[in-house]
Amino acid sequence: MKNIRTYIKFIFVFALGISATSCGDDYLSPQLESLVNAEIYYSNESELEAGLINMYDGIQGVNDTNSNSYHALQVEFYLTEMRSDNTRTKSSEGEAAQFESYDIEPTNGIVADYYRSFYNVIFRANIVLQNLDVASEANRAKFEAEAKFVRAYAYFNLVRLYGDIPLVDRVITNEDTDVSFTRVPAATIYELIVSDLTTAVAGLDNTYITRASKAAAEALLAKVYLTQGTNYTQAQILLESVMGSGFGLEPNFKDVFFNELNDEIIFAIGYAPDGVDSQNFSAEWLNAVGRTSGVNYTTQDVRDALDALGGNRTLYSYRVDTDQPTQFQVVKYIPDGDAALGIDPTSSDPTQAGNDWIVLRYSDVLLMHVEAIMAGGNSTNATAALNSFQLVRNRAGLTDPVTNITKQELLDERRVELAFENHRLFDLIRFNEAQNVLSAFSAANGYSYNASDLLLPIPQREINLSNGALSQNPGY
Repeated sequence: MKNIRTYIKFIFVFALGISATSCGDDYLSPQLESLVNAEIYYSNESELEAGLINMYDGIQGVNDTNSNSYHALQVEFYLTEMRSDNTRTKSSEGEAAQFESYDIEPTNGIVADYYRSFYNVIFRANIVLQNLDVASEANRAKFEAEAKFVRAYAYFNLVRLYGDIPLVDRVITNEDTDVSFTRVPAATIYELIVSDLTTAVAGLDNTYITRASKAAAEALLAKVYLTQGTNYTQAQILLESVMGSGFGLEPNFKDVFFNELNDEIIFAIGYAPDGVDSQNFSAEWLNAVGRTSGVNYTTQDVRDALDALGGNRTLYSYRVDTDQPTQFQVVKYIPDGDAALGIDPTSSDPTQAGNDWIVLRYSDVLLMHVEAIMAGGNSTNATAALNSFQLVRNRAGLTDPVTNITKQELLDERRVELAFENHRLFDLIRFNEAQNVLSAFSAANGYSYNASDLLLPIPQREINLSNGALSQNPGY
C-alpha cells in the first residue's frame, strides 16, 4: 500500500461538491457529496485540504469515453508527442490523425477537452486560494504554495500549447465572466507563472511525489526560465538546488517507469488500477488490448534516433507490435505487461491501468542543468555540464567520456532519454529548432506542417460561447 506521504488517492467532484474522510492511515478516500456550494463548503482546514487533493483529481482526468468529460492529462499525448516527430496514429483516421498530419480543426474535440480540463484545474486551485482564511497559521503558507504550484503547472501547459490565453487568477463571479473570454499576452501569463512558482518554492518541502514539492517547483520554474530564454543563471541555481535534494537516477532505466515512486521521480500524477482512479491512455497506445486502431505509435524517425543513441534505453522505449509486425508501439507505461521485458501488468484490465504519469524526473533536471549552463549558446565544455550529461549517458550504458556538448547533441539526448513523455515538441520549440525539424519531417511524410501549427487553435466551442470575443490563432 502506498503511503499518504507519497501517493494521494484522488477524490471526485460532482458540481462543486467535494468531501474527503480518512481511511486508515494511508489514504484519503472519496465520499461523494452533491451540490455543495464551494463558497460555503470550506469551513475548516481538513475540508480545505480536500480541496487541495481535488486539484490533482482534475489533472488526473476522468477515465471514460464520454466526450463531455474532463480527460485532462489522459489526452495530453495527442497535443504534444503526436505533433512532434516522435509518434503518430496507426491508421491515420479520425480526430487523432489531425495531430500527426498538422491538419487540426478548431472543432477538434481533443483540443477542446484539454483546454477546458486545465482551466477546470485552475478553477480548483483558485477555489483553494479564495478560502485560505480557514487554514491554520501553521499551514496557510503551505496550502497557498501548493495551490499556486498547481495553477502555475496548468498555465504553463496551456500557454505553451495555445499562446495568448485568458488569465483567470481568481474565482469568477457573475459580474466578471468576461475574464474567461479575454486573451492576454503570453508574457503576462508567464508573469503569473513565475510569481506562483516563486511562492511555491518558498512555501513547500519535499514530503510528496504525487503532490507539489519544493523540488518540483524549483525544476518547473527552471524550465519556465529556459522556455523564456532568460535568467539562465537563476535556472542553474534552481536546478542545482534540486540536484542537492536527495534525488538520483535509477540504476536500471526500466525501473523509472515500472518501479513507481522511485528516487528519480520528482513529480508524478498518480493512478491506481482497476477503479475510478485508473487511466486509459496507455491502453490507447496499444493494438494488443482490443483496440482496432492504436495511437501514439512510434515514427521511423524516432526509432532511428533511439537505435543510434539510445543505448540500453531503446529496449524499454519501443517494441514491435506482434499482431502487425510493421508497426511499433511505445513501451513506456505498458499497462498489460511484457514477459519478455520483465514488465508485469499494472491492472487486471489494461483499460483501467495504474501506471503513474511522470511529469518531472531527475534525468530531465540533469539535462536542463546542461541547457542552463549552455545559456542559449551552441556548445559548452564546462565541467559541471559535462558531469550532468555524463550521468545520463552512463546510465544508458554509453560510457565514453564526453568532452564537449553541442546544442544539437543535447537536443538529441533529451529526445532519446525522454521519448514519449510529452517533452519533444516543447524541446524543439525551446531550442528554436521546431521550424527546421518539423518542416523536414512533414515533407518526408506528406504532412502539411507550417509555422502556425506550433500553436493549437483556440477551441471553436469557446469562441462560440464568447460570442466572438475570443479571437482565433493565426492559420485556423
